[in-house]
Amino acid sequence: MSTVLETEELQALRAAVAALGKRFGREYSTGLARKGEHPRELWDEAGKLGYLGVNLPAEYGGGGAGMAELSIVLEELGAAGSPLLMLVVSPAICGTVIARFGTEEQKRAWLPGLCDGSLTMSFGITEPDAGSNSHRITTTARRDGAGGWILSGRKVFISGVDISDATLIVGRTEDAKSGTLKPCLFIVPRDTPGFSRTRIDMEIQAAEKQFELVLDDVRLPADALVGEEDAGLLQLFAGLNPERIMGAAFSIGMGRYALERAVDYAKTRTVWKGAPIGAHQAIAHPLAQAHIELELARLMMQKAAKLYDDGDDTGAGEAANMAKYAAAEACIRAVDQAVHTLGGNGLTREYGLASLITAARVSRIAPVSREMILNYVSHQTLGLPKSY
Repeated sequence: MSTVLETEELQALRAAVAALGKRFGREYSTGLARKGEHPRELWDEAGKLGYLGVNLPAEYGGGGAGMAELSIVLEELGAAGSPLLMLVVSPAICGTVIARFGTEEQKRAWLPGLCDGSLTMSFGITEPDAGSNSHRITTTARRDGAGGWILSGRKVFISGVDISDATLIVGRTEDAKSGTLKPCLFIVPRDTPGFSRTRIDMEIQAAEKQFELVLDDVRLPADALVGEEDAGLLQLFAGLNPERIMGAAFSIGMGRYALERAVDYAKTRTVWKGAPIGAHQAIAHPLAQAHIELELARLMMQKAAKLYDDGDDTGAGEAANMAKYAAAEACIRAVDQAVHTLGGNGLTREYGLASLITAARVSRIAPVSREMILNYVSHQTLGLPKSY
């Protein structure tokens, strides 16, 4: 894929991460997924090389760069067949929120470990009865009378809790009864009393497991609160915009991996008259279309990352949602066409494409559904009235 719009530094980062990804490859990733094991070796190596914390402040061990750089890391690992889902959660969401709004003590406690990979965090926002409607979050936080907090509620489909040292939980102040969302964010260490998890039995094979969380009057000290109690949506979307950008990077990397396998196959597979199947437009044109759509999605992702890194949260919100939408659609079509190009071989373990069918489909619903993005664009960008 073209990188002419990127600086030499970004191109060098892309090449270095691609080389790391190829050292591990698809077999490494799928092997661990079948066993339900976190790709610890790759995670540690990426941390050692400075890739995990490339977006976090240099004074805490990070690279001092931004989402443009971190999205390159995830995209290239995905294109090599070894994506790291926890990159979306740990440094992109949790690291960004703590870096922007955390106290000095919180930054010193968490950021160095998030940068080198020795610490990992999960992000808890989705609830059983709220789904994509963050305004219906019912996890409450109330003062305990001694300056601390008590959290009560449930979360669902939270990734990687078993391998995370803590979860950044999104709650709301208990007196927010009016329906106006006033989210507050808390760092909840994994072994905190009253904080329990139950693994969700997922059909899809993935290294990162999904969990339902229960917060049963979880008592936290005052310094567990990240940022201001009544800061509202600013702090929440400081994490959600990077989540969407990284979701786009994940999808683009996956789509690129599938497309490369299909193109290689189409160049060498011969069935009629000695010409490879890629010489036929019925094969070539859909692959070309998939490439175009992935390139366009990447451009929107780059725009979103640039806006976010420049501090334009409003502009980044629009672009990040569009990038995530475009990347998911492009990924699904690229994977589907790749499997179709290989025919029966597309479903064999040898080529590593079949497992991407389900994984690509997930990109339409996580971390935010296609329909919620269309709602955002129709309301916020086009100014159309809400239907709800």
